[in-house]
Amino acid sequence: ILLGISDTSIAKNITLDHATSVVLSCRLDNKYSQLKSLQVTWKKGNETIGHNATENSWSIQLRISDNSKLGSYSCTLKGEEEFSAIFHLQVPKIEGREKPIVTYEGDTAVMICKSLGYTPIAWTWYITNGSKQIAINDTLLPDKYVITRISANVTRLKILKLTKEDDGVYCCEAAFELGKSQGKTKLKVLSLMAPLRPFLAVVAEVVILVTIIFIYEMYSKKKEKYA
Repeated sequence: ILLGISDTSIAKNITLDHATSVVLSCRLDNKYSQLKSLQVTWKKGNETIGHNATENSWSIQLRISDNSKLGSYSCTLKGEEEFSAIFHLQVPKIEGREKPIVTYEGDTAVMICKSLGYTPIAWTWYITNGSKQIAINDTLLPDKYVITRISANVTRLKILKLTKEDDGVYCCEAAFELGKSQGKTKLKVLSLMAPLRPFLAVVAEVVILVTIIFIYEMYSKKKEKYA
């Protein structure tokens, strides 16, 4: 429902995981029902498409059979005032971990991804190498990776015996009938010496300070002796 000029940025997200029919409709609020000679335009992206019209309502009917039909659809009404709304048709979003995982060499890292309310056909884990994504095969490297589908909507990746080479961004990809969706988790692997660095820095500062004091005392005593 288009409420008025102050609400021109009305947006609605529509999540779809399988082929279906959808009707998108823009209707003026009753207080604007007296407006006449409205110019109505529906678009998919920047492409103008046809629509159906009834009294104070304009709609399009879509058959979403593949991911080419997904995207942004907008309706714009122009007259004495201008009204608009946009519909975002998308595959389900994957819930990963927003905060990076920080751990140490030799430890085990566990990452989990979820698809809330929608069941993927399949899950795939990737590690990002520059601009490329390399699929993780736990069958070929059972001593390094363990991938478990905890439930139809949840997948887990376990990385064993961490090294600095495991540092990077990991992606979990869910495949749906209408397309794929990814979640990302950043893994930071620290050296075992990392926790000791602040302590070693303090020790180094103390050693330097004691050395300076010792040299100063020796210099002072030597100066007194010559005097």
